[in-house]
Amino acid sequence: MISRLGRLLAESGAATPQALLERASRPGRSAGTLARALEDFFTDTGLAFPADHAAGREAARRQRRIEETPAPLRPAVARYAAALTTAQQRARRAGTRPRADRTLTDELAVLRDLARFLTGQRAKTDWATVQDADLEAFLALRPASRARRLTTLRSFFRRARASHLVLADPAAGLSARKHRGYHPRTLTVAEQRRLFRRWTTDPAVHPHEALAGLLALLHATPSRELRSLTTTDIDAAARTIRLGRRPHPVPPDPASWDALQRCLDHRERLGTRNPHVIVTSHTRTRRTPASDQYLVRVLDPAGIGTRDLRATRIVDLIASLDPKLVCEALGMDPAGILPYAADQVQDTRLANL
Repeated sequence: MISRLGRLLAESGAATPQALLERASRPGRSAGTLARALEDFFTDTGLAFPADHAAGREAARRQRRIEETPAPLRPAVARYAAALTTAQQRARRAGTRPRADRTLTDELAVLRDLARFLTGQRAKTDWATVQDADLEAFLALRPASRARRLTTLRSFFRRARASHLVLADPAAGLSARKHRGYHPRTLTVAEQRRLFRRWTTDPAVHPHEALAGLLALLHATPSRELRSLTTTDIDAAARTIRLGRRPHPVPPDPASWDALQRCLDHRERLGTRNPHVIVTSHTRTRRTPASDQYLVRVLDPAGIGTRDLRATRIVDLIASLDPKLVCEALGMDPAGILPYAADQVQDTRLANL
């Protein structure tokens, strides 16, 4: 990196921090390690504006989704993508809540999959020939994602009908028909004890694994809250931490607090300027949080996922406390807590009725 930086400084042209940052950026999906390190340094010292690499990568992802769509159905998807981008920019200028770049990319991926399904299995190359039976068969391929995919289809075909691409909206009469109860497994008490012993007594366990596991098992912490946790969110005097959008500081139990101290010691050994608690070998030279995939894989040695740990804790809290108190403590929406309350009946209480 130092050698490449020296070559960039020796080149003719402007040597201002902003120009140097632009020349160091590589074309493609990633700007490169040197560009990211320079961006962190220049923006932190106020010498340059941050380069919008994330927006460029998301725009490239959207374009790839369009290009992966079969050619006969591609123009309508391209127009829909342009409309989504225009609406997003309008919302940003108006100061409202624009849709995230990843949301737009996911919607285009659904339309790409639908177009492949129509051309490959239904032999249809025109949107005007799509019927509700075609959409029903497409949604049946992934029942767990039915509600989310149906939302995308409704939005697309409403716009298609308004632009006279189709005469009738084939998605208008479809229903999500999704049961709101929580179906994935929860851990037994024996499994919880085994994991707790692993994360509190085994010195070979990585500090990141221990912290992610304990916070999910004991405090229902999702990976996104752990990714965004920084050193400024920790109050050592009060022994509390701030997690995500939770309205109140969380007082960790002794085991979680010890795991947090191990992570801070690990971070100190890396000698990083990254403000986040979870710092990896890839983010030690940056100021960005660890990737979501890293937080997914960090619990692989324990053979468990954050989702199952968090669901186990939420189900236990709802069964023993008022769901309204759980919503307030975890900063969750009441509608998001209802699936965990469905089909949860304590047989020991039935005898007292």
